[in-house]
Amino acid sequence: MEDTEKFEKWHKDPKNWRFGVFYYNPEDKRTFLPKRIKSMGMTINFADTKSVIGLILFLGFAAWVILYTNFHT
Repeated sequence: MEDTEKFEKWHKDPKNWRFGVFYYNPEDKRTFLPKRIKSMGMTINFADTKSVIGLILFLGFAAWVILYTNFHT
């Protein structure tokens, strides 16, 4: 099976979408992929450790920026 076909099959499979929103597929090694409704942008594969760590670091940095600017202005 060609990669594009495999990715489409995984993307359409409801078992790979937790709560219909979070993509979770350990077989899929992509970090970023289209959301369930492709015109809505990109999401991450929550089964990929790098993706989850990156998301946590990004959210932590965003929280730090918000807290720092609120307390030091």
